[in-house]
Amino acid sequence: MAGNGLPCLEFLAASPGILRGLMTELTEEDARWKPAQERFSVAEVLAHLAHSESHCYRMRLERFMAETRPEFESDDAQMYLDLYRGADPKEACRQFEENRKNNLKFLRQLPKGAGGRMALHREFGEITLAQMLHEWALHDLGHIRQVAELVRARKYQAGAGPMAASYALKP
Repeated sequence: MAGNGLPCLEFLAASPGILRGLMTELTEEDARWKPAQERFSVAEVLAHLAHSESHCYRMRLERFMAETRPEFESDDAQMYLDLYRGADPKEACRQFEENRKNNLKFLRQLPKGAGGRMALHREFGEITLAQMLHEWALHDLGHIRQVAELVRARKYQAGAGPMAASYALKP
C-alpha cells in the first residue's frame, strides 16, 4: 500500500511497463492485427486503456474526492469502438503511459483515509475508492492477458512449428 494507505498503486505503476515489454518485438502491422473482425488488436486495446484512463478512471477519481457519494454509470468499452478503430499503437501506448502517470500522481497525493470514500455505482451499488482501485488492477490484468494472447498468436505461434499445436490460444 502507498503511504496514504491506498492499495494497488505499485501494480498500476507497473502495468505500462508490462505492456511495453509484451510489445517489444511487435511491428506496427503486428500491433494492428486482429484475430477476427469482432476482436481487438493490440493497438485497439492500448487505445481503450488510454481512453479509460482519462475518461473513466480519472473522472471517477475526481468525483470521489469532490462529491459526497457520487453516482457512477457503467462504463462499456463497446460504446467507444469507433474511437479505438484504426488507433496508432505507438501514440495509444504513449497516451496510456502519460495518463497513467498523471493518475498515479493524483492518487499518491490523496490524504489517508481516501480509500474509504463511497460512491454509488448504478450497476453494483455502493463502492469505495479502494474497491475501485482493485477493479482497476483487474481491468489492467485482463487487458495485459489479452495483449499477451494476441502477441502469442501473431508473433510466436507460427515460429514454434509443430510444438505450437500444444497451445490452445484464444486471442
